[in-house]
Amino acid sequence: MELDPEVADEVPWSDNITPYDDQHTITYLRLLDADAEGADWQEVARIVLHRDPLAEPERTRHCWEDHLRRARWMTETGYRRILTQQWDTLQ
Repeated sequence: MELDPEVADEVPWSDNITPYDDQHTITYLRLLDADAEGADWQEVARIVLHRDPLAEPERTRHCWEDHLRRARWMTETGYRRILTQQWDTLQ
């Protein structure tokens, strides 16, 4: 698992856990932590997503929103899929 992987402009969305999700678990956790602390989204985008909010405000905002949405999905729904997949491999 990479600590600081490069991110796509958009998360490849799926109702299942994707290889992208596996690669970006730490990214999602960092985004969730920053959001919980009320950190400025532009600073978070610069540090975590490697985007320049001043040079590309719309692209950066979209990237941040998309990854934060997926991070929330992972904590609300995706984790169940991980548990189910792990259980199925034990059977």
